[in-house]
Amino acid sequence: KSGLDPGGAWHAWGMACLKAGNLSSAREKFNRCLKPPMDLNQLNYGSRLVQDVVQYLESTVKPILIADDDYFATLKELEATLRTRSLSLELMCEGKVQHNSYYQECLFYLHSYGTNLAIISFYMRHDCMREALLHLLNRESPSEVFIEGIFVPSYESGKLHVLENLLETIDPGLESWGVYLIAACKYLQRKNYYHILYELQQFMKDHVRAAMTCIRFFTHGAKSYTELGDKQSWLLKIKDHLKVYLQEVSRSSGRKKMAFTFRKKMSAADVSRHINTVDLQMEVTKFLHRCESSGTSQMTGSFLPTLFGNNNMKMDVACKVMLEGKNIEEGFGIAFRVLQDFQLEATEVYSKVAKQLVKQQKYGEIRQLLKCVNESGVAAKNDGDNIILNCLNEFKNIPAEDLDNLIQDMDSDENKIQAYVMCNKLRSAYLVSVRQEKTRAVQLVQHVRQLAENSGDDVVKAICTQWL
Repeated sequence: KSGLDPGGAWHAWGMACLKAGNLSSAREKFNRCLKPPMDLNQLNYGSRLVQDVVQYLESTVKPILIADDDYFATLKELEATLRTRSLSLELMCEGKVQHNSYYQECLFYLHSYGTNLAIISFYMRHDCMREALLHLLNRESPSEVFIEGIFVPSYESGKLHVLENLLETIDPGLESWGVYLIAACKYLQRKNYYHILYELQQFMKDHVRAAMTCIRFFTHGAKSYTELGDKQSWLLKIKDHLKVYLQEVSRSSGRKKMAFTFRKKMSAADVSRHINTVDLQMEVTKFLHRCESSGTSQMTGSFLPTLFGNNNMKMDVACKVMLEGKNIEEGFGIAFRVLQDFQLEATEVYSKVAKQLVKQQKYGEIRQLLKCVNESGVAAKNDGDNIILNCLNEFKNIPAEDLDNLIQDMDSDENKIQAYVMCNKLRSAYLVSVRQEKTRAVQLVQHVRQLAENSGDDVVKAICTQWL
C-alpha cells in the first residue's frame, strides 16, 4: 500500500527461513529479491545480499534436512555434526562435490545469482582448486578472474606447486591455460615478484622469457663488477635456457606446426647471437672483476654498463674494459671483440677512451691506444688521426712535449696542420705547410697567414708573407 520496495522484506524473510532450516521456502523468498549479475565476469563477488546468504551458509556447521517436521532431526543433526565436525572438513573435494546440503545450497545461490569470481573463490576457500579451474575454463572467464580468484590466493597460501600440478593434469600441453599464464607473468612483473615469475616461467617451459628474467637477476642492483662476479651463476642459467630452447626448436622443426603457441619465439640465429653475448659478458665480468680486485680499476659511475643494454651501454662496456686494465693493451682484445660483435662505432669509442686518458694524464697510453688500433687490421686510414684530433679539444691541459709527440704521431700532414692550428701552434703549422706540393702549399700558407693576422701574431705573419 505504501509503495515501498519489498526487496528488503523478502530478503529478511528468506534469511529467517534459512535460519529455521527451511531451504525450499528460503529459495522461494530469495527468488523474489535476488537477481543474477548483468556481467558474470565482473571483478566482484556479486550483490551484498547474495554474499550475506553464502556467508551465513558457510558459517554454520548444522547440516540441513529436507524434511521440515522430522521428529528425529535432532538425532540426525548430532550424528552429522560428529561426523563432519565442521563444513570445511567435510568439503575435502579431491575433485568430487560433497553431499553436504549447506554446500549444495551455497552453490545453488552462487550459480543462480553470483559472479564467476564468487563461484571460483568459494571453491578455492574450500580447497576445491580443480573445480575452480574447470569452472574458469568452461565459462571462458577472462584472465583477470584467474589472477584474482585462483592465482593470487595460490601463491599467497604457498600452493603454487599444487596449482601447477593441476594445470598440467587438466591439460598436459598447457595450451588451454596459455592466456592465463601469460597474464599471471605480466601481473608478477608489475608487482616486481621476479622469483615467483621465474619459477612460473620454468613451469611453463618458456625458456626465452626465463632467460630474460635471469638477465634481470644478473644485472639488477649491482653497483660494481665485483658484485657481478658473484652473480655469474645467472649467466650460466641464461645459457642453459637458450640451449634447451634451441633443442626444442630443432626437435619440432620436423613437425608441421610448432606447438607451444603462448611461449616466446625467437629465431635460431638470434638465440645463437644471445648465447655469444652471454659468453662475451662472462669474459668481461671476469676481466673487470679481476681489475677491481687488484685495485687497477679507476672508473666509478652511478650505473654499471653490461652487454645486455642498448648500443650506447655496450660502447660504455668497451671503454670500461680498455680503461680499467693495467694498460690499454690488456683490455683491448676483449673491447675489440665487443666492437666487432655488435658492429659498434669504433672510432667514437676510441675517442672517448683517449679523452678519458687525457683527463687521467696518461699521454703514453694514448700512443699505446693508437698502436693497438692500427694493429687491429680493421682501422680506416684516418682513424688514428681522428682519435688525436678528438682529444685536442682538451689541448690546454696537455703538456707541450706530449702534445707535440701526439701530433707527430699523425699520419696525414693535412691533419697535422689542422691539429697545430687547433692548438694555436701557427709556426709549426707553417713549417708543415711549406713541405706540401707547391699549389697546395700556397693555399695552406695563405690560410696560416690569415690566422696569424687575426690572432695578432706578427712574427708568423711576416714569415708567411716572405715565403709567399
